[in-house]
Amino acid sequence: MILGVALAEAAPTVVAVGGGVAAWPVARGVARTASRVCVAADLGGVPTAPVAAIRVGGPCPEALRPVVGSGVATIVRGGHSVTGRPLAPLDTEAVRRFAATCGLVDFAVTATGSPMLAEHELAVAAIVAAEVPQARITLSYEFGYPGLREREADAIRNAALGPGAGRIADEVARELPGVPAYFARSGGGLVSAHYFRRFPLTCDRGAAASLVRGRAALDEGAGRVEIQHGVSDVALGPGARVPDGVAAAYGVAIQRPEAHVERIVQARGRAELDRVLRDARDEALTRVVSAGAAPGSAGIEEVTVNPLSYLPDGLYRVRVTAGGRPWAG
Repeated sequence: MILGVALAEAAPTVVAVGGGVAAWPVARGVARTASRVCVAADLGGVPTAPVAAIRVGGPCPEALRPVVGSGVATIVRGGHSVTGRPLAPLDTEAVRRFAATCGLVDFAVTATGSPMLAEHELAVAAIVAAEVPQARITLSYEFGYPGLREREADAIRNAALGPGAGRIADEVARELPGVPAYFARSGGGLVSAHYFRRFPLTCDRGAAASLVRGRAALDEGAGRVEIQHGVSDVALGPGARVPDGVAAAYGVAIQRPEAHVERIVQARGRAELDRVLRDARDEALTRVVSAGAAPGSAGIEEVTVNPLSYLPDGLYRVRVTAGGRPWAG
């Protein structure tokens, strides 16, 4: 039995799914016997933490500085061009001084050129970890977008959501001790609780995505919901409407782990492009196992390669999607 849980401001909606059929509602004692629990949550209402943002790059106008709300930010020298050429040595002392004095533990690091070469973001993370051992650090290159401000905004929001996501994962673990937990991604698919804590931004709109998935499955007749009334059940067939909270809980329960890798790569020929694509595939497979897929079930589902316009020849944007079967159930 798989539990689907849709979190909302009111009490969560829980369905139990077996053989494609969802039963609702579910008694708490029964829920604790589930093989896994799949949680759909929208994180828009989750309290956010103040973030210490570090941008590695050149000077910029005040209006283009990192946007951190109640947090703090700095810009330090360093970074690379879009082709991976060093723009300036990393100012390690400025990073160390900021980390030691900012007074925060949630960090977002963004360096120019990091989708091509993440060397300076990784170096900043090492310095921050040494200065603030309890730091939670988000690196923008892990989100893959070529635009600096887009990556930076995502890194800052991911860092801000971290403590709130951790509390949600803790609550699920307390409520269902010993039951493996997965969380719905905004773009479809699931991630493990560990991955959710590390990359909550990937689940920012998990309930909305699960509602769409659940509605589609029910409308297509791929599943059904049984509303339990004592010892007798009322079955709702294809086309029947159940409340949105029930459809979202069903939608998350029928998904499986999924992960994406996006990179800017440079290749001066077919052989070099094949090599970097192999690296991206390997990284996607590693990432989907980290997201909760059983290693033997992980596989590549989609690869897209697009040349970047208005830039030197040989630059490509690569996106690889991997999926697999959950460890549990």
